[in-house]
Amino acid sequence: MHSLAKGARRVIGLSAMGVGMVLAAPGSTQPAQTTMATLLDRIQIEDLITSYYGNLGGNGHSFSDYYTDDATFDLCGKIYMGKAGIDQSYKDLGATQPLPKGTFHMLLTNPEISVTGDTATAKFIWTGIINEQVKAPPRFVEQGREYDRLVKRNGQWRITKRVVIADSGLPDFCDASHTPRKDYDLSKDK
Repeated sequence: MHSLAKGARRVIGLSAMGVGMVLAAPGSTQPAQTTMATLLDRIQIEDLITSYYGNLGGNGHSFSDYYTDDATFDLCGKIYMGKAGIDQSYKDLGATQPLPKGTFHMLLTNPEISVTGDTATAKFIWTGIINEQVKAPPRFVEQGREYDRLVKRNGQWRITKRVVIADSGLPDFCDASHTPRKDYDLSKDK
């Protein structure tokens, strides 16, 4: 019985250590301060980004609704400033890169979200797939990475800086501005 209790304590200890490692801030050797408030903020940020990508299928929101008034959007090296610029980015994209026929979905994976008070950073991998017909298999059309800086104002999270890096499916209008980037560090441009 004593060895069973000792084994259980060891499993609990290892589990707690694993949770601490999962909750650690990216690039940090210290565990992040995790509270119910930071967990709620993280969920709200994930919901914001999920809704943003849901907007690609049309959900009644303007893309600029997700941003602060002074936000910056770096779309594969092409820079857009403010809400009017962000709305223009999607006009540019739609004019040169219409979606293929069928049902389009954007998958978001590998989220890394770090919340510090009323500011946060988030990273995701996005993958666009098209279902051209119900009996055909889905087809991948694009994939890349996103790096966001966010701020919480009046209880709502909004994007202040967004950097999108295409790894495949680069929009034609970005040909001139695109420079391959392996990664992006939001801490460099605070």
